[in-house]
Amino acid sequence: MKTIAEICTMRILLIAATEYEIEPFRAENKAVDVLITGVGVPATLYHLQKTIQQIQPDLIIQAGIAGAFSEKQLLGEVVLVKQDTFGDIGMEQKEQFTPIFRSEFANQNEFPFSDGWLVNPTTLFSRSKLRSVKAITVNKVSDSILQKQQSISNFSPDIESMEGAALHFVALQQNIPFIQIRSISNWVGERDKSKWKIKEAISNLNNELKKIIDLITSEFELSK
Repeated sequence: MKTIAEICTMRILLIAATEYEIEPFRAENKAVDVLITGVGVPATLYHLQKTIQQIQPDLIIQAGIAGAFSEKQLLGEVVLVKQDTFGDIGMEQKEQFTPIFRSEFANQNEFPFSDGWLVNPTTLFSRSKLRSVKAITVNKVSDSILQKQQSISNFSPDIESMEGAALHFVALQQNIPFIQIRSISNWVGERDKSKWKIKEAISNLNNELKKIIDLITSEFELSK
């Protein structure tokens, strides 16, 4: 039987690909469960589903850095991901990439997809000051101009990561509220890390992460 404290407390699961991305937050906050999934879709899918079965969280928050497709976006900016999808599942022929949902092999509106996207229905987007964006999740980051152009042509994304769509896919299937928060550390295609802003991105990410969790927990307390 659950204790009164367990019944009255929202259980938040914070996930990240690497410890480094959320280290500042973890150093000061012990009230949430934390899962370091490892980098990439397969690791995220496995470890997230396993942990959900073990602790049954009320909310999942994924935090990490990401690459931006347009240099008009500011390095270090923190954004909320409204929709995500797997950006490199499909077929390529003669340098033309066809996403899986534009082929005969998949239904773009089969749950949990909507027009090929994994859309987060949370109401937080209307209450947060952070900009909401469209993301893709890829298995390979590179300096390929062709790959970048293919992504823009097919998805018109704002950012890319290597784990985001895995969170959306699992959380929507399990009917668990979730949030994906990302901080822009670099521009897509730029592999010269001297031009990246990882330190600034992580600092900003963790500051905004604390604000979001404080907002959610305060609203939860008021609703009890």
